[in-house]
Amino acid sequence: MKTVCRILIGLSASSLCAFAVAAQAETITLDAMHAWPGHNPFYEKVAQAFTKENPDIIVRFRASPPSYDEAHQAVLRSMMTGQLPDVYFSGFHLLPELVHALQRRKQAVDLKSFIDKEQGQWLETNYEPSVLKLAQVQGTQYGLAFNASTPVIFYNADLVKKAGGDPDAFPTDWPSLVALAANIAKTSEGTNGMAYDVHAWPDDWLWRALIMEQGAPIMNQDGKTVAFNGQSGLHALQKARSFVTDGAMALRDFDQSRQQFVSGKLGFIFASPNSAKAFSELIGSRFALRSSVFPLENKQSGKVPTGGNAMMILAKDQQRQEAAWKFIKFATGPVGQTAAVLGSGYMPTNKLALQPEYLGDFYKKNPNWETSLKQIAYASPWGGYPGNNGVQIWRTQRDIIGSVMRGKVTPQDGLAQMVEATNALLAK
Repeated sequence: MKTVCRILIGLSASSLCAFAVAAQAETITLDAMHAWPGHNPFYEKVAQAFTKENPDIIVRFRASPPSYDEAHQAVLRSMMTGQLPDVYFSGFHLLPELVHALQRRKQAVDLKSFIDKEQGQWLETNYEPSVLKLAQVQGTQYGLAFNASTPVIFYNADLVKKAGGDPDAFPTDWPSLVALAANIAKTSEGTNGMAYDVHAWPDDWLWRALIMEQGAPIMNQDGKTVAFNGQSGLHALQKARSFVTDGAMALRDFDQSRQQFVSGKLGFIFASPNSAKAFSELIGSRFALRSSVFPLENKQSGKVPTGGNAMMILAKDQQRQEAAWKFIKFATGPVGQTAAVLGSGYMPTNKLALQPEYLGDFYKKNPNWETSLKQIAYASPWGGYPGNNGVQIWRTQRDIIGSVMRGKVTPQDGLAQMVEATNALLAK
């Protein structure tokens, strides 16, 4: 009898071990990649919350490239070597280029089949149509927006007041802003008025903003040439130059401008709303931090580009795609968005996340974080350029814009150079 019991116990132990091994084998580890190393903490927080609800799926992130443009190039290389991540967070402006490259290899994953399996009005309940469009290419949903941002102004209310301005009535037109910047620079030696770091920005977000806020398009309807080859482009470059000549702007790297701002030596800075958290923590009680909306020259039809990224499925086999879809649903859902927003300052991309139990009450208590939401009515997709030269186009444009801002090239000549170079790259 004892022998039989020992055998049964041994079999039970073996069965348990076999079950444990099988359970472990069923665990899926998703390979994911996003840009901006400084954003790692809130991505990890979202992933950990997801795994807590889905213990059979673990998310591991690759090393983060330093910008959307460099992440895009890394993914294109991975596509060539057959080493794509399972989930990728693509910058909105580069999504069309990436989709077209994937389509040529029959690797683009349309999310429609996954969305269609969701019950009821799941899509409409969670996402605004404008948010869904951010991750569409020619009407097809290739991703869901994870981060979203429109450019805003963060300002030092103490310096504004010292310069004779009213911190509670911050200017929303360009001439008044530039004039205020000039007055701020006069308050003390070593203080600069403003920073609009388009000359050093890692992508064309701030450049497009200067065109779109005029109510002007970036591309002509033929989809082959730029539309800012006239007054809109000239006006944008003249404005950028005036930031330096009339607004007491120093030409620095954008990280150096941020350091100048948090040290109390810069009146106001144009930045992503994701700076709300970092600025609040770095500034502390050094001065009163406020934020304001991006000024529109054309109040009727002016727009601002929506920055951020979309989560895409790049996994090939069905099981990993299903796991990736679960992660995307969670990360762009109310719980995931609450963690992402509180860890960054980005706008939430999920409607339910604005309810009181998620972010609604938080925004009431933290108005600096809410400013970008006030621009939703005139937020527009951050479109990329057709073809495969989007990154090169911006780097070429940026060098010319920097030359104009430094006074080495006139706005007229700079515009001619930008248009010629951009159209030539678009034609390739």
